[in-house]
Amino acid sequence: MSNDHLSLRLTHSEALVLFELLSRYSESDRLQVEDQAEQRVLWNMCCSLESELSEPLLPDYKALLQAARDRIRDKV
Repeated sequence: MSNDHLSLRLTHSEALVLFELLSRYSESDRLQVEDQAEQRVLWNMCCSLESELSEPLLPDYKALLQAARDRIRDKV
């Protein structure tokens, strides 16, 4: 599997809402949607990823996901 980059497009408003959600998570270590706009941004991103990724449709998806997690996880 290559490490090709993908680009997801966000409006400025979506980026601002996503930033707030991620900043709260970074500070609290708790991912909680506090406003429906945050849920909408996450849904929109999921839809964008569905149209970009082929892996979720492959029979070895779970193995591909595990390999991706292993590549990204902090090394201890």
